Amino acid sequence: MSCQDDVLRIQKKLEKMSNGDGSGQEQALDMLKALEELPITLDILTKTRIGMTVNQLRKCTSDKDVISLSKSLIKTWKKFLSGKESASTSSAKESTNGGNDLDDKGTCPTNQDVSFPARPSTTDAVRLKCREMLYNALKLDEVYPENCRDPEDLAAELEEHIFQEFKNTEMKYKNRIRSRVSNLKDTKNPNLRLNFLTGAISSKRLGKMTAEEMASDEMKGIREKFTKEAINDAQLASVQGTKTDMLKCMKCKKKNCTYNQIQTRSADEPMTTFVLCIECGNRWKFC
Repeated sequence: MSCQDDVLRIQKKLEKMSNGDGSGQEQALDMLKALEELPITLDILTKTRIGMTVNQLRKCTSDKDVISLSKSLIKTWKKFLSGKESASTSSAKESTNGGNDLDDKGTCPTNQDVSFPARPSTTDAVRLKCREMLYNALKLDEVYPENCRDPEDLAAELEEHIFQEFKNTEMKYKNRIRSRVSNLKDTKNPNLRLNFLTGAISSKRLGKMTAEEMASDEMKGIREKFTKEAINDAQLASVQGTKTDMLKCMKCKKKNCTYNQIQTRSADEPMTTFVLCIECGNRWKFC
């Protein structure tokens, strides 16, 4: 049995424990130790996504030993991913320059080994805090769609794009971070978070999106309605209207009003009369 088959076998059992009642923690610890001993490669990590399974187990257990070993494995695999990518990148450059690096089978290595970009690093305290805020917004309900990217990687990439735009961590940078956090945490707009996690929206695009672009479909509809109403009000206000004391305001009961007649229907239909009370500003349609 290959290493990948062993990983898949263990993964299935761990997934059952994660979705169950939390029992079998002693067995889970044995399986994590078995994973620790296996010669897991970047290719296996990519194909099996065992890291997500172990991370999910860590979140649903109360066993301190399981939590500790899960964290240790994930940390090791993340370093392994970054290290493998750097090595693969260097190897690719050497090959481009005339090198003859071959794998064990005597063939040139493929690009599969560099499918995961390295997480951009920083030691700046403000930037690290912003990445933490973005990560917390992404793991709001701790339920991730299938085949999604690592939320920590996505948070780091998003922060990196925003930082590269402003080149500092001053107010504009912070405001941009806050708006992303607020929109990603919005429970009324789950599609934004889902689209970002699954790659439908890239980190670069999300870093530049306006509030209108990030808004939910419901909010976009409300804004469109308000815009139309504002246009109608502006059109009515632009016409002075005809003053009359024959119409009584239903709100303030006074007769100091003006009215306008506008053709809102087909030409063979009568015009619509809009009335404005000068005293209180109440506006209504007169039938």
